[in-house]
Amino acid sequence: MINLSIRGLASSTTEQSLNSLFSQFGRVHSLTLVRDMFTGKCRGFASVKMEGHEAKLAVAGLNNQEIDGAVIRVERQKPRLATVKKRR
Repeated sequence: MINLSIRGLASSTTEQSLNSLFSQFGRVHSLTLVRDMFTGKCRGFASVKMEGHEAKLAVAGLNNQEIDGAVIRVERQKPRLATVKKRR
């Protein structure tokens, strides 16, 4: 499973439109669209979880494409490094 980071989305983007867009490349296991808490509009970024080969196809097919009047960036989400507490 690969997590994809999507940035540059238009404020009019919805979960349904994003799901149908990524579904063209395979099964979307999860989708999180970040919304403004006051207006409810998209804040411009989201994350999508897909199978490896399908995620790679989505990146190749959608990165730097114009969607809803905005050029989006789609890339593999970088893993977060775990912080290790040092004992004294």
